[in-house]
Amino acid sequence: MTDTLSDSRTASRMFTEDVPVVVEDVRRRPPTEREAVLADPGFGRHFTDSMFVARYRHGEGWHDARLTTYGPLQMDPATAALHYAQSIFEGLKAYAQPDGSVATFRPEANAARFARGARRLAMPVVPEESFLTAVDALVDADRDWVPTGPDQTLYLRPYMLASEPFLGVRPAHEYLFMIIASPAGAYFPRGVHPVSVYLSEDYIRAAPGGTGDVKCAGNYAASLLAQEQAIEAGCDQVVWLDAVEKRYVEEMGGMNLFFVLGSGDDAELVTPALTGTLLPGITRDSLIEVARSMGHRVTERLFSVEEWRRGVADGTVTETFACGTAAVITPVGEVKARTGDFTVGDGTPGPLTMRLREALLDIQHGRVADPRGWLHRVG
Repeated sequence: MTDTLSDSRTASRMFTEDVPVVVEDVRRRPPTEREAVLADPGFGRHFTDSMFVARYRHGEGWHDARLTTYGPLQMDPATAALHYAQSIFEGLKAYAQPDGSVATFRPEANAARFARGARRLAMPVVPEESFLTAVDALVDADRDWVPTGPDQTLYLRPYMLASEPFLGVRPAHEYLFMIIASPAGAYFPRGVHPVSVYLSEDYIRAAPGGTGDVKCAGNYAASLLAQEQAIEAGCDQVVWLDAVEKRYVEEMGGMNLFFVLGSGDDAELVTPALTGTLLPGITRDSLIEVARSMGHRVTERLFSVEEWRRGVADGTVTETFACGTAAVITPVGEVKARTGDFTVGDGTPGPLTMRLREALLDIQHGRVADPRGWLHRVG
């Protein structure tokens, strides 16, 4: 880990009541290099100059909170996270606003979900105010890295891992909480085009009583083989079914799913209920509220593959889309399964899908009023 530099200083921000944030003299890249990255950031390929780090030790609590230069970590080969996957993360974004300011979107919801994940994995909780302080500190320090192009954002990745070098099977006594940031363009390089999905009938994402409703690293490692199967079948993404009956639709990759029933002003949205095996997505929750404000009925319930297939065939199900922080909204066009393939609608993005996507992006980028107070201004 980077050592404190000679001209480090204590910021006015406090990570906890008695732990100040130490700001180091971050090594910054030349503006020309930064501008070259922002011209075509891609997703998750480039990272900003700074990172936030805080440490936890059993009996001592949180300490050594600092904003430092982005760089490699030095880890003991016996570091607990490498062996037992005590590791959680979040994903949120910072958006350039029309007045030149920067805002994050509903970071308090990420803070609350991060705390739930920590409890589930027997890790120390980062107080929600401390989480927000850390996010603000990093965004404020690297605000020049917030891109201003259409649909471009600064993607933020808070995470925590067990850092104690120890091979016994128990919760670790030491942890690292970190935040890194990456300027981001479109998650799917082709833009807003319907994706093809493959129904996973061999593997499951999560079972009742498991960790499906938290963002822990192991969930994503377990999903990779099924995603490879989807690619081999010529699809973009995998769709997960329930663990017990393998009958009900749950998620698409790491995104929540919505189904549009009917059309026009009377269209209803159905999204799988949060049964404990699905991630309670913040984008999902936001879209439910936006759709209801538009006058649409939104129902959270079990939704089977049979109902999806039958609804597409008889015209009841007119659109399907997935949603998440990274991609916002992604239309689903083609579904492949061993029991037969089918196409949603005419295979193009549906009108309500696109209307909801624009409505949410308008809020996030500050192009319309924010009556719900979802935007958190930084600095």
